[in-house]
Amino acid sequence: MVTVRPFRAVRPVDELASKVAAYPYDVLNSQEARELAKDNEYSFLHVNKPEIDLPEDVDLYDEKVYQKGKENFYGMIEKGIFRQDTKPTLYIYRQTMNGHEQYGIVGCASADEYNNDLIKKHEFTRKKKEDDRTKHVITLNANAGPVFLTYRDNAKIDELVSEVVKNPPNVDFTADDGIGHTVWVIENDMITKHISETFKNDVPILYVADGHHRSASAARAKSERMKNDPNPSDDKEYNYFLSVFFPASQLKILDYNRVLFTMNGLTKEQFMEKVLEKFEIARKGDDRPASPKEFGLYMDGEWTIIKAKEGTYPAEDPVSSLDVAILQNNLLSPILGIGDPRSDENIDFVGGIRGTEELKKRVDSGECTMAFSLYPTSIEQLMGVADAGQIMPPKSTWFEPKLRSGLLVHLLD
Repeated sequence: MVTVRPFRAVRPVDELASKVAAYPYDVLNSQEARELAKDNEYSFLHVNKPEIDLPEDVDLYDEKVYQKGKENFYGMIEKGIFRQDTKPTLYIYRQTMNGHEQYGIVGCASADEYNNDLIKKHEFTRKKKEDDRTKHVITLNANAGPVFLTYRDNAKIDELVSEVVKNPPNVDFTADDGIGHTVWVIENDMITKHISETFKNDVPILYVADGHHRSASAARAKSERMKNDPNPSDDKEYNYFLSVFFPASQLKILDYNRVLFTMNGLTKEQFMEKVLEKFEIARKGDDRPASPKEFGLYMDGEWTIIKAKEGTYPAEDPVSSLDVAILQNNLLSPILGIGDPRSDENIDFVGGIRGTEELKKRVDSGECTMAFSLYPTSIEQLMGVADAGQIMPPKSTWFEPKLRSGLLVHLLD
């Protein structure tokens, strides 16, 4: 069974929360972050993207960057922008987007449970990104951004959350992108205790939905801290990392689409002839698949829905039966020569939040040769892959809305 540990959050004073809250470090490049934060001294981008406060020619992984993040964070505490709660508790974080609501419990997950696979993963991490986030955590002595975890629904936990959100929230605002963010501090110690006990007694497994690099770096930071601690203890804060725990049924996974920069030497007619060996044309004109195993293909100003033929993929395999795997294994690799989509320069990925108009625009501009819209991977498929101990293909899931950083921070001491 799993740990959801209360903690004393460092959080912005309520009236500044909307100005502090920032996108996660990995959804913006440095230039975008500079632009967003340039007129906002409160933005948490000064902490999780601290290169924005240094000359543009400074390397992203220079020691100065990490030290600047530390200076900015503790400077904001000294100025009274942030304060630390006086007692350990849990928090509720609601997000709203286009009428969709999801309620997460904010607490700390166990690094040991991550290492022992009670927190299951479905993606590989890249060493450079993992090294970067580990150094950021250790230098800051804090988890600046939460890991997005999920669990199979539990009625007892739902009831406890419902009890909390009857009360007025501590923070409630709508960001510039239209997404609502609401935070409740759980003041009732018995509710906090019951939530933690229910996870410990009734929830056997957690899953990393989003934040594989943040969770891996938190586990590495725990090892580094323990190694250098003359009096290590399993109860110290560095054994735990900031997380938001969402019930699986509330999560929204959007499509993660593909654009291509190659025809691999084929004419359109030759390309379609090869495609139709393992796919059939379902209909013309639609820009989105209506069901799994369908794919929207945009080329030469026209949308075509193609459908994978039965028997062309292993239906019982949790990975190979995913739509992203079918497209990769039966079309992108054998026909267009896209070997490793992680590194191949002839493919790019577009999150579903940007819509199919973005795909159309990139092809119509002549930048890309074609685009594919995909049916979203389901949370059940994600958990099935993780349960099997397997890894999903690259760019399989796009979660929305994204968790904002800076609303709640966990100190390692």
